[in-house]
Amino acid sequence: MRVSYNWLKEYVNIDIPAQELADRLTLSGIAVDAVDEPGAELENIVTGRITKIEGHPNADKLSVCSVDVGQEKSLQIVTGATNIKEGDIIPVALEGAKLAKGLQIKRSKLRGIESQGMLCSGQELGMEAKLMSPEMAHGILILAEDTPIGVDAKELLGLNDFILELDLTPNRGDALSVTGVARDVAAILNQELKMPAPKIVVGDENVESLAKIDIEAPELCRRYVARVIKGVKIGPSPMWLQNRLRAVGIRPISNVVDVTNYVMMELGQPLHAFDYDKLKNHHIIVRRAEEGEKIVSLDDVERTLGAEMLAITDEAGPVAVAGVMGGLYSEVTDDTVNLLIESAYFNPICIRRTSKSLGLRSESSARFEKGIDINGCLRAADRAVELMHNLAGGTIAAGAIDNFPAPITEKTILLRPERVDWILGVSVPKDEIYRIMLSLQFRVQEQGDNLLVTVPTFRPDITREIDLVEEVARLYGFHRVPETLPSGASTQGRRTQEQQITWDARKLMISCGFFEVVTYSFVHPRIFDLMNLPPDSSLRQVVKLQNPLSEEQSIMRTVMVPGLLEVLQRNLNRRLQNGAVFEIGRVFYPVSGQQLPEEVPVLAAVAIGNTPKTWNQPASPMDFYFIKGVAEQLIDSLALEGVEFKRHQDPSFHPGRCAKIEVNGELMGVVGELHPNVIDNYELSGRAVALKIDLNVLFRANRPVKQYQGLPKFPLVERDLAVLVKQQVEASEMLAIIKRAGGNLLRGTDIFDVYQGAQVPEGYKSVAFSMKFQADDRTLTDEETADKMKRIAKSLEAQVGAELRK
Repeated sequence: MRVSYNWLKEYVNIDIPAQELADRLTLSGIAVDAVDEPGAELENIVTGRITKIEGHPNADKLSVCSVDVGQEKSLQIVTGATNIKEGDIIPVALEGAKLAKGLQIKRSKLRGIESQGMLCSGQELGMEAKLMSPEMAHGILILAEDTPIGVDAKELLGLNDFILELDLTPNRGDALSVTGVARDVAAILNQELKMPAPKIVVGDENVESLAKIDIEAPELCRRYVARVIKGVKIGPSPMWLQNRLRAVGIRPISNVVDVTNYVMMELGQPLHAFDYDKLKNHHIIVRRAEEGEKIVSLDDVERTLGAEMLAITDEAGPVAVAGVMGGLYSEVTDDTVNLLIESAYFNPICIRRTSKSLGLRSESSARFEKGIDINGCLRAADRAVELMHNLAGGTIAAGAIDNFPAPITEKTILLRPERVDWILGVSVPKDEIYRIMLSLQFRVQEQGDNLLVTVPTFRPDITREIDLVEEVARLYGFHRVPETLPSGASTQGRRTQEQQITWDARKLMISCGFFEVVTYSFVHPRIFDLMNLPPDSSLRQVVKLQNPLSEEQSIMRTVMVPGLLEVLQRNLNRRLQNGAVFEIGRVFYPVSGQQLPEEVPVLAAVAIGNTPKTWNQPASPMDFYFIKGVAEQLIDSLALEGVEFKRHQDPSFHPGRCAKIEVNGELMGVVGELHPNVIDNYELSGRAVALKIDLNVLFRANRPVKQYQGLPKFPLVERDLAVLVKQQVEASEMLAIIKRAGGNLLRGTDIFDVYQGAQVPEGYKSVAFSMKFQADDRTLTDEETADKMKRIAKSLEAQVGAELRK
């Protein structure tokens, strides 16, 4: 938001420099990012009239001008400008003048002809090109015919000003206007706010006989004010109005359009002027747009409207997108004679959604989005027709159509001075609180020791007592609140258990050689086919986006592995044959009857190719046992109990190389080699392995507190055992039997050999175990160890039919 210092001075008697005002505004909560002085470099530039133009005798593209600048003699100036004519009034840089970007004017000769100055364009005066018409942006700046001669052009063009760049918080929609900022300035400086009331002279016709307004969507349009002015003459705005608009970043267009923009910046109320004669039967209907309804907006772009949008229509169709932009058909043109002025209050949420959906943001929509003063609509309309009458002539119809279905009353809030003192930690006198409330244009009544504060509707952000306390704090001065140390119990910042587990898992994956990546949460529906999922898979139940950027990102993911496979696919296309990547993110499942999906944190990892070769270790394939080893390391590092790996069937994984990970019987994840069809679908070479873990299940898993254990004092006894079992017997089942039978003396068991072939019957396999026995209080005897080995062998024989190998 840009605010002109000179414009503010029209409403408040400001007796401090612009920079000091900016500092005090910042301290009061309205941050000023910068203070610009557009004419800081300009010196010795006046207005002049071109009295004669002759061709240059030595140059076809140059002209010699005689320019009257109010001195005894006219100046002779050589120029190459093509947009000037005799009688034009223009800015003239005299000898010794300084222009923008450090340019200094000296008397010189151009092709043998002396030039005693320079005719100036807007850009040479430091004016922004985008805030001028195209012909003025690059040619000489042509001023109005009634501009006086010989006056300071810097002052005439409003360049002797300071522009305050405000960085407003979302709640301060009232400060999106000059008078809104002036209100705070008056309170800060303890000055009176001067707000002149509109003075309107009306004609004989009454507006009720000239137009009709119907609101069919009162929940989206809570008030609509219309005024009519006839017989206007469209033309350029006077210089003072153009200067005001350029100062706040708006390009002047015509007197009528400029007035609507001026009032919007002055009062914060967006307005729109319709060509009255183009409105069918002069009937305005405010309704929801029909789905697919079209309108050509003022920027000459055809827009398709949706049923959630609010449209301003006549009896033939839309003439404006409410609160965002007007329609091209009913715009004000040079031929416009009669006007209908709209001043309304539209639902902020509706305007925000419409603006975002259409990709169309305007100064108008920015103000409606933050909320305007619903009780200021009529005043803004009156101010607009007053200025239009003064600048464009015409006759104002008597009265205004004010369709206000449900008037809003002002809020009254109890403010307790002792509460102010307790919250701020400083004693603010009750009289000072009273003064601050009045300075903000709030009405105040005393109620014993307390105050009843009535808040006008131009401050919709004030709803509770604490909001009033904040107003006291910022205007009393935050710098006057004493610095104190915090009191009460304090806590040390630390990660939650879930955050710590996630952090530990991330470090473990990196230590295992995986690279962390981040992929999109929005995916294409085809990933389910690529992942070999059946049509009835629950993972195909997804959350669909209403406004997807493209079909490639039209749903929210329920699986994360596809995103990692796409990363490996891109790497493979760049000749990177080996890769291991992981991601910790969320998947999204729709919940029946709820608008928001269920978000589940997941760890997913994919690897392809071989591990890196080092000087002392050859490359090894990243196969099923590699990825299972990663999963086991993750489980061991987190000290999880009750974890089991079991054979599993998953349509995305190889039917014989896949295992599920269970914690106390609850499914936590899946690990294994991906199905060949999936590898082919993603155009990968070789084998690819994947791991996916539901972090919610991992968070719930039992993690016993780590306890200190002293080093063993007695020796370890190692024994080996080889058995024959049927091929379908799983190693995990045998390990569990051995662990139960070995009791407390068994400290560890590993499988060191699995054999099938000669000397082993068909349908059987030989499995060899290495076991370690140890006691804490004695050295184990051979008898004790042999007894444990016999018990283990008998248990294996009884439970899985194992036979000892001879």
